[in-house]
Amino acid sequence: MLSLNNIGVICISQALQHSPKLLAIRQLLSKASSRATLCNNSITFSSKGTRRHTGFRLLNESIVKHVSSLQTTFCTACVKLHCWNCSQSIEQTPAFFCLSCNFVQPPDERASYFLIMECDQTFALDTQRLQKTYLKLQRSLHPDNFSQKTAKEQEYSEYQSALVNKAYRTLLKPLSRGLYMLELNGMGIEEGTDAGADPLFLMELMEINQALDEARSKEESAKIGASMKEKLKDLTEQIDASLHKGELQAAKALLAQMKYFANIEEKLLSQGHQTAKQQSLTQRLLPTAQSLATLINGSLVTLNNATLNNA
Repeated sequence: MLSLNNIGVICISQALQHSPKLLAIRQLLSKASSRATLCNNSITFSSKGTRRHTGFRLLNESIVKHVSSLQTTFCTACVKLHCWNCSQSIEQTPAFFCLSCNFVQPPDERASYFLIMECDQTFALDTQRLQKTYLKLQRSLHPDNFSQKTAKEQEYSEYQSALVNKAYRTLLKPLSRGLYMLELNGMGIEEGTDAGADPLFLMELMEINQALDEARSKEESAKIGASMKEKLKDLTEQIDASLHKGELQAAKALLAQMKYFANIEEKLLSQGHQTAKQQSLTQRLLPTAQSLATLINGSLVTLNNATLNNA
């Protein structure tokens, strides 16, 4: 089945102007039993033996993005899956195991990370619940559980386990979670410095980085770290509100700011780890240095005594 991302199509303007037709299309999309065959610039729906053909063409960018956002849910609902081992129909999505033979299934790449981790598709998700789901899935899908199984089961368990890991890491942190939600809506943030960023914001970043480079004590670094936590917390709340309202451009701008502040926070953590390593190394070497100093002092005393005796 072709991906809706590959088809720049939306309902014809006439369908949008006449609400009964638009309602009929929406009802068709909402039925899980409906099947869709995508061909060039048209979609043919069939449900319970009835076929409807609706023309599609590009109207405007906002509607195309809305259609794109329906990709995962729509496609997953329309495709009928069967177990590779017993050929029984698999109703749940995503399917980790066949309910009939209990064999592990290949991963469904179309399923969103929210579906995989059994989470609502929202920015303000419950991370504790996310972690519990992750541990539950890994207990059943970890490749170690399939070491005595067939080669295909071992292969699928590795794929499923890796997909769960990726989904968990993506949804765990607000930044990666927000970027993924933008990706689901066909949007992204370019790498590098944003040429359109607010000059005052860029100046603020320069001042923070300069203060971080000049920090000479734990207290100074801790103060900058506390400031970053507050800024990230405030941005998280603003991004949640923007995504909840469907204001994707506003959310994108806020996520770009969060990305900068998250980089500074990682730099702080890196410096903290480096300082901790240096302190740990000093603590390990200190007894050795003290022992060497004692040995040298003892040798000097012995040498002095021998010199005095010879005199």
